[in-house]
Amino acid sequence: MNTLQVELGQRSYPIFIGNNLLGDHRLLEPYINGKQVMVVTNSTVGPLYLDKVMSSLTAYQTATVTLPDGEQYKTLDSMNTVMTALLEQHFNRSCTLIALGGGVVGDICGYAAASYQRGVDFIQIPTTLLSQVDSSVGGKTGVNHTLGKNMIGAFHQPRAVIADTSSLDTLDDRELSAGIAEVIKYGLIRDPDFFSWLEQNMSLLLSRDTDALIYAIERSCQNKADVVAADELEQGQRALLNLGHTFGHAIETGMGYGKWLHGEAVGCGMCMAAEMSQRLGWLDQKSVSSILALIEKANLPSRPPENMTTEQFLSLMSVDKKNINNRLRLVLMKSIGEAIITDDFSHDALLETLNSY
Repeated sequence: MNTLQVELGQRSYPIFIGNNLLGDHRLLEPYINGKQVMVVTNSTVGPLYLDKVMSSLTAYQTATVTLPDGEQYKTLDSMNTVMTALLEQHFNRSCTLIALGGGVVGDICGYAAASYQRGVDFIQIPTTLLSQVDSSVGGKTGVNHTLGKNMIGAFHQPRAVIADTSSLDTLDDRELSAGIAEVIKYGLIRDPDFFSWLEQNMSLLLSRDTDALIYAIERSCQNKADVVAADELEQGQRALLNLGHTFGHAIETGMGYGKWLHGEAVGCGMCMAAEMSQRLGWLDQKSVSSILALIEKANLPSRPPENMTTEQFLSLMSVDKKNINNRLRLVLMKSIGEAIITDDFSHDALLETLNSY
């Protein structure tokens, strides 16, 4: 087992990464303060791993909530289901919530923890690659709205993150590729050596080689931990973690939540950001080609849906948390390994990029 630390002063917490970690009570008990524990999972993950987690919680008063599986259920209604269960079971403010599942479960459970009695503890047990390398780390929690993705939520850090790579054995190939999109992102925004490693080892990740997965998860989490420690509330550089997300969120919202997986939309969004960066004269053609080739090698889409229009993209991108004073801000690339957040770009370059697709 490898251990990383997210350094946030009194809110610091560990990330445990390894194989067959589920069910180990020694990893959970130090981060549970009270006697009440509620595990929030979904209808796909629950039948696979809930019993194993519950077996490590025999010393506590426990309850479970099983949500339907899918991005389309990342809603206030789903969070209200968790809240109702907490109230019905008379959970107090020293309780702990555990998120057992992918990014949707983690975001809903974390937002419920941030809100219940004005804030209770929670622990992340991410079971998808995307949640292990990205959404479980950093304290972003929330739900979607029909008008925009992740527009309702709160910053609320977990007490610990337990990333068990054995849970990836039951992940389907499409979800695995979606997680790899977020892994590629770290190489593009700040870690060019990692990008080169991914070019050389993508086949190992796709074949679920344990050592390759652990290395990719640890390197991704270290990159994210460093960024979060420097800018916890996304006042500046943390927004770099949104490379491809403004384009990608427009795809997810425009197509209807769940039609495209989040990682698929982000992968495509990174291709669009790369092309726009080239149009601005920042990225050379070789770099753009390398990015598109790696995205496609990961079995991710490099082109947006054919039925989305430029006007639809612009409308949906205008509803983005990075925008300030009605000015669209994008994460673009100066080179592989160097990204910037900017609203100082040619609007024509954006239009040309969207029109080209």
